Amino acid sequence: MKNKVRVQLCFMMFLEFFIWGAWFVTLGTFLGNNLKATDGEIALAFSTQSWGAIIAPFVIGIIADRYFNAEKILGVLHLFGAVLMYFMYQSSAFDDFYMLVLVYMILYMPTLALVNSVSFNQMKNPAKEFSMVRVFGTAGWIIAGLSISYIFSWDQGENIGQGLLKNTFLMTAIASLILGFFSFTLPKTPPKAASSEKLGLKEILGLDSLSLFKNKNFLIFFISSVLICIPLAFYYQNANPFLVEIGMDNPTGKMTLGQISEIAFMLLLPYFFTKFGFKKTILVAMAAWVVRYLLFAFGDVNELGFMLIIGMALHGICYDFFFVSGQIYTDSKAGEKFKSSAQGLITLATYGVGMLIGFWIAGKISTAYLLDDGKHVWETIWMYPAGFALAVFILFAIFFKTEKIEYQS
Repeated sequence: MKNKVRVQLCFMMFLEFFIWGAWFVTLGTFLGNNLKATDGEIALAFSTQSWGAIIAPFVIGIIADRYFNAEKILGVLHLFGAVLMYFMYQSSAFDDFYMLVLVYMILYMPTLALVNSVSFNQMKNPAKEFSMVRVFGTAGWIIAGLSISYIFSWDQGENIGQGLLKNTFLMTAIASLILGFFSFTLPKTPPKAASSEKLGLKEILGLDSLSLFKNKNFLIFFISSVLICIPLAFYYQNANPFLVEIGMDNPTGKMTLGQISEIAFMLLLPYFFTKFGFKKTILVAMAAWVVRYLLFAFGDVNELGFMLIIGMALHGICYDFFFVSGQIYTDSKAGEKFKSSAQGLITLATYGVGMLIGFWIAGKISTAYLLDDGKHVWETIWMYPAGFALAVFILFAIFFKTEKIEYQS
């Protein structure tokens, strides 16, 4: 791969995840404080990510894989996204905002697969080359969070009250505009399938890989993957509002510790996976989820502030050890015939169905523990995802039988 192409791909990946991290992390805080949204409405807004994940396979399977170059679709989607973000920046009522964010996420979620397609198309050995490109995406998310807290201070108490968090949508609109136009300069990535080929619903949604459920271990892993997304949804939806409500300084910037730890634990994963095997790696990830939420439940911004910091830093173990290990496991079980469809099915089940359920439950529980003064009983709220994660841990530990899976990097 030429250096010019590598730079293009890294910049593309940086902007792709800068765009997501620049508004999604503080979404709950913005909605609750500035649009006076209820916890149930905030859950609705976050669930648009899941609807986007459910609809994304149709966009990729029907359009990107058959009719148009991936980089051109990427450009068009981000240009439309920039317009929607600008209207979200101007929005002053939740109902209007919800329709905008729903359409936006339906357009954005397919771009996660498109940037991968553009990258893979330029690589001779994606297994070795992709990680060095993908890490710029993590860097983009980190820079977005640090900018919100340490450069603009939009997430500070007084500034939140003045409505400055709405500037995150303007910042995202500008980044989307840049990536939209930049996408048309990316290397050509033509569609893989002939437009005349018949493509069924089963292939688009990955349902042709359902035969994998005959394997009991894979079925247990699949169910566990869906269930673990319930506690994951609590983190995405509640972490930033929680930290703001209890008075943490620069909460969005500090939450980037999770992405920094992602990079560190991604480097540790090959060793851990090879040394201890797939089952123990997954169990460590689940245990980290339990510990994280217990730390959130009993930590505070004073003497026990270190507990909150550790809880945020555990994101690398929670995410990498479960989801990346899961992708490796799925790849090993699927075989050549079902590789793509099996990964698509797992993504649909986790980011689609699993997190859709998770956001709904998180909204219900947050509403149940809302006080008259607008504060929440966070200690009790965080015990729920801790309990969910512990239940999934026990389920997986009992029913998943140990098997040897090779780590392929």
